[in-house]
Amino acid sequence: MIEASAGKVRRVNGPVVEVTGLKGIAAAELLEVGPERLPGEAIMIREGVVTAQVYAYTGGLAPGAEAHGLGRPLSVALGPGLLGGVFDGTMQSLGDAGEMLSVADRLLPRAGRRWDFQPRARAGDDVAGGTVLGVIQETPAIEHRLLVPPGMRGKLTWIADAGAHSSDEPLATIGTDLRIQFSSNWPVRKPRPVAERLPAGQPLVTGQRVLDLLYPIAKGSTACVPGGFGTGKTMLLQQMAKWSDADVIVYVACGERGNEMADVLDEFPRLVDARSGRSLMDRTVIIANTSNMPVMAREASIYTGVTIAEYFRDMGYHSMVIADSTSRWAEALREFASRTGQLPAEEGYPAALSSNLAAFYERAGYARTLAGAEASVTVIGAVSPPGGDMTEPVTAHTTRFVRSLWSLDRDLAYARHYPAVGWTDSFSRDAERLASWHAARGDPLWGARRERVIALLGESDRLRSVAELIGRTALPDRERVVLLAAELIREAVLQQSALSTNDAYCTPPKQAALMDAVLRVYDRCIDLVRAGVPASLIEGVDLSALARAKDLGGPQDTEAAATAADQLLAQLEAIK
Repeated sequence: MIEASAGKVRRVNGPVVEVTGLKGIAAAELLEVGPERLPGEAIMIREGVVTAQVYAYTGGLAPGAEAHGLGRPLSVALGPGLLGGVFDGTMQSLGDAGEMLSVADRLLPRAGRRWDFQPRARAGDDVAGGTVLGVIQETPAIEHRLLVPPGMRGKLTWIADAGAHSSDEPLATIGTDLRIQFSSNWPVRKPRPVAERLPAGQPLVTGQRVLDLLYPIAKGSTACVPGGFGTGKTMLLQQMAKWSDADVIVYVACGERGNEMADVLDEFPRLVDARSGRSLMDRTVIIANTSNMPVMAREASIYTGVTIAEYFRDMGYHSMVIADSTSRWAEALREFASRTGQLPAEEGYPAALSSNLAAFYERAGYARTLAGAEASVTVIGAVSPPGGDMTEPVTAHTTRFVRSLWSLDRDLAYARHYPAVGWTDSFSRDAERLASWHAARGDPLWGARRERVIALLGESDRLRSVAELIGRTALPDRERVVLLAAELIREAVLQQSALSTNDAYCTPPKQAALMDAVLRVYDRCIDLVRAGVPASLIEGVDLSALARAKDLGGPQDTEAAATAADQLLAQLEAIK
């Protein structure tokens, strides 16, 4: 460890520490403070006084304690050993909860761990940033690829032989002195480079019908999940982590309650990944910085998470970051701003809140990596607006920067309709491009089907408010059928049980089959009304068989929905 300078603590104010005597230090430089070498980051330098945010509990830290600058920004060690791990916001392993590591210890690979390395390059090759030097089968689900770090270029003069190698020994040499190991450090606030950013036009399949059918998200895109307490944000995000077709999941518990994180840590290792048949943790990294942990480590946690996701993207994988929740991250910014005397803006948040949110979501993207592969980072953030106020600063600013908004509706949640994604405020800016993707792959009606359903749901909301005033039976027959169809859409398609073995996940073909079945029944009901059949007779037909079809045959079954629709059409024919 190279220490740039040393100084003395002058003042301690919670996670904010003022240090004097540090020479040659730069903003955003990493510090170690006090006898326990607490990690911190210089965020302001004024008249020889360095103000640092400390990423650990500062109880017992007193004026006069030593502080050291480390000459580098806050970084994380990227290498094998991340998958299946649980870390805090500064990448301290929580697998050994009682073991407190210094900053320098955390940034080095653990000595003694050995990996089976298989070289893919040969001595004499010309290599550059992104070149694959070798691979490690880190888990059965993910092949870890050892890459030349960005910015390096030259002739490969030596590469290790195949076999087991310690995590702290060099594996390759470029030129005369550039040595490459299993792990390399990367600053968490600096985006990792790519060769080219590409349009995001491939859907991220979540297995949740309301998202995939109505408000889809593309791989490399961004989404926000705002919702008040009890609307099911965490459950929806956990469903995304369990069932989405991203290759690598980085789950960031940013300021959430400890009991929810305990549920994640208990459930995820026992979940079976449908693609590999093994534990879901084989392709998951968990960053756990709950509400009872140091507040400034919470601020760093989302940058740590997205840096890990970019690392796996550079290997050619589609990675996804789930941040639950960015509201708690913003609260950490507000607390720090108040302690440092920054001029408050909206509701006490710092004026830089908007730019900080934009910088985070901008790190998502579909790209061509330095190695030439197409890969992506998708970012999904939860927002917890106080009292469900969608106009509060974090929600309002986030909505400006994301491509999809999955707004959770309190009325739907209280009616036990889950996922409680409402169709009034939700949107997807990726839908048009993804409709073209589906059309090119054999489903030209995807876009038209989506537009019809959203229009039906919108019209139904308008009619329900009228029906509450004058009664449903006073409505014209066609409008009564619209209400009936909207109810069927909600029950047979949009409602989905996370506890059902058959319905927790739904494949795109089954999603389309269920929606087509509902629309076939609706179209026939409209034809009957036009032919003079009273709406009361149509309402007397038991349509619940179509709602039960989603629980039949498993996630990939498309026949149950078509069979149920045929049976209902036969019953409708009988009432003519």
